[in-house]
Amino acid sequence: MGIIAADVFLTLDGVYQAPGGPEEDPSGGFPFGGWQGAYWSDEGGELVGADLARLDALLLGRRTYDIFAAYWPHHDDEIGTKFNSVPKFVVSRTLGEPEWAGTTVVRDPAAELAEVKARFEEMHVIGSGELTRALLAADLLDRLHLYVYPIVLGRGRRLFDGVVPAAFRLTEPAQTLPKGAVSLVYERAGEPVTGIDLGELDG
Repeated sequence: MGIIAADVFLTLDGVYQAPGGPEEDPSGGFPFGGWQGAYWSDEGGELVGADLARLDALLLGRRTYDIFAAYWPHHDDEIGTKFNSVPKFVVSRTLGEPEWAGTTVVRDPAAELAEVKARFEEMHVIGSGELTRALLAADLLDRLHLYVYPIVLGRGRRLFDGVVPAAFRLTEPAQTLPKGAVSLVYERAGEPVTGIDLGELDG
């Protein structure tokens, strides 16, 4: 049985919108595109490369898919070669015939993805915050890899807005990167435990 893993670049205040460039996703008047670059490092690139090396399928939301489909077919570097060669799945109710080679449209993720992910070792979600939230709600997300950057933007799309309550366990040691970003890898750990009065705890 394969897994679905989400790899997300995130600010301290939870924004995932447009990390890669000024024009990546200016929707909603977002003025801060390209916020990741100032914190990029070779070590961070190696971690991202390791994520990419493991994936054997891509799962994307419609907005991220449109950004990727407009860019990656025209680039044959290491990332482009990987993305162009693996099977791609896009969750959309409105997309017709996709133009990016190797793409399958998923209309009903709750009904379809359990069977789809069984075909692959690691199906990765990149960006796609709305899809990540939907996968969490449906208990279909197996691993969450957050790259958290030391920056607060105060606006933009946030990963955890409106998500269902969920607990996680850290499955790998946290890694601090040279310019202050932190790599955190989590797996689902059931429902969150709440209602504890710290004053009643021993010690």
